[in-house]
Amino acid sequence: MHCDCALDVENNLGVNFATLSCFVVDETTLFRYSAHAVTALRLPHQARVVFAHKEVIQSSDFVLFPEYWQLNALIYGLGAKVFPSEASYRIGHNKIEMTRVFQTLCPAHTPDTLILPKSADALSEVLRQLNYPFVAKISKSSRGEGVFLIENRNDWARYYEQTDVIYAQEYLPIDRDLRLVLIGEKVIGGYWRLQADKGFYNNISQGGTMMAGRLPRAAVRLVEDFAKRTGVDHAGFDIAMVGRQPYFLEFNRIFGTAGVSSLIGDLSPAIMEWLRSKMDDDKPIEPITPRPTVSGRRARLRRVA
Repeated sequence: MHCDCALDVENNLGVNFATLSCFVVDETTLFRYSAHAVTALRLPHQARVVFAHKEVIQSSDFVLFPEYWQLNALIYGLGAKVFPSEASYRIGHNKIEMTRVFQTLCPAHTPDTLILPKSADALSEVLRQLNYPFVAKISKSSRGEGVFLIENRNDWARYYEQTDVIYAQEYLPIDRDLRLVLIGEKVIGGYWRLQADKGFYNNISQGGTMMAGRLPRAAVRLVEDFAKRTGVDHAGFDIAMVGRQPYFLEFNRIFGTAGVSSLIGDLSPAIMEWLRSKMDDDKPIEPITPRPTVSGRRARLRRVA
């Protein structure tokens, strides 16, 4: 069955699927898109769908935005290709995994960060390396939730009650940060997020405001280099600029679309262009037939002593 329709589940991805051709394989569970010779699926959350539509999944070029728990079955069980990439899922799964990659690849662009087991003397260990105020985070959180400004022991106690692992990071003296949107290996746009009236938080969901402006080239290069080295291909990166030095704060594989829609626009063309390029990369290289000599005979290779 063919139809032109927009995806009606999790339509907060910043992608206007109405611009693509949509094939409804199962009207209640499965959407199949085709555009520019790329066929892609969008799966719902039910586990049974992965098992009920194996052939459709395997015949598609990509599975779009699968759930994290679907990855192993799709990639290792069915040999499916996913978008965002597996690296986008694995590295972006929580702040701890992400920060360890930042520290490994870009230590000069990562705020000083301590990741410790939860213990009664954790604060003393943190204060040996960081001064008040510092930032503490819960490893699996987004939209500014689970982020605490620690200015005293009372702040620490409130954080300590809610976390299973200690994540403490130096406080950077900024009143805004950058949201850079990455598709493939390119930053396709971004904007500044100005601090909320209540202070500290720059997230739009926490009262921060968006502002268009020049994107520092150093920040764009940092994100694009990270993408090429890791394989992350879809994310909203939060970057702090301290003077001219960019610092990674975090990235979100699925990110808020308020700024994307108003300041960047539809991400569908950039996504489809990236998927097409990935298909081109996977095409086998055709063998080159040796050209005949002038006499019509193939030239013999000379043995070199």
